[in-house]
Amino acid sequence: MEKKLINGHPHILYQRPPVSPDQLLQNSKNFYNEMDQRRTVREFDTKPVPLEVMENIILTASTAPSGAHKQPWTFCLISDPEIKKKIRETAEEEEKISYSHRMPEDWKNDLKPLGTDWEKPFLEDAPYLIVVFKQSYGIQNGEKVQHYYVQESVGIACGFLIAAIHHAGLVTVTHTPSPMNFLGKILNRPENEKPFLLLPVGYPKTETYVPDIHRKNLEEILVRY
Repeated sequence: MEKKLINGHPHILYQRPPVSPDQLLQNSKNFYNEMDQRRTVREFDTKPVPLEVMENIILTASTAPSGAHKQPWTFCLISDPEIKKKIRETAEEEEKISYSHRMPEDWKNDLKPLGTDWEKPFLEDAPYLIVVFKQSYGIQNGEKVQHYYVQESVGIACGFLIAAIHHAGLVTVTHTPSPMNFLGKILNRPENEKPFLLLPVGYPKTETYVPDIHRKNLEEILVRY
């Protein structure tokens, strides 16, 4: 492998086969068409998913870019029924308060077409939960290590994660109970890790319905210069 020192640090030659314009176009269409089939699903089949599949999905998420390559994320993969039950019970306690007191009426009205409420059975039904934690700083040899662009880095990794879940043939729903600190306590995570996102992962139920909603078209989201 060809190497070169840049600013005193080793670099390796980036190698990837060239792609023709026609193939670029086809690749971009194929991936868009695949991702356009992705939907948020809240009804999960309880049948098991191979552990190696979940590990590969998380490895894919870990390929995301991050500030100064600090990779400030931890992915907690949960299949233990007792832990899932505890997470569901605590999440529903917080969600019930949010729906009854914290959330303004406009927010609740916007959620009505999605058919969501404070009850979260998917937190137990799905064979796996992934809880993504952001590391506000690292710890190396007992010392704090500075992390950069943590929120952005972990957000990008979560995007990779959701795409990998869909690509594998599974479904998920992005769940952010508020507040989320109970997840760190239940999972006994260190002080430098804060919960960022909770994702149940599995197969959809055989008969699953999703809201009849539509994504914005290209002209609504793109500004050309």
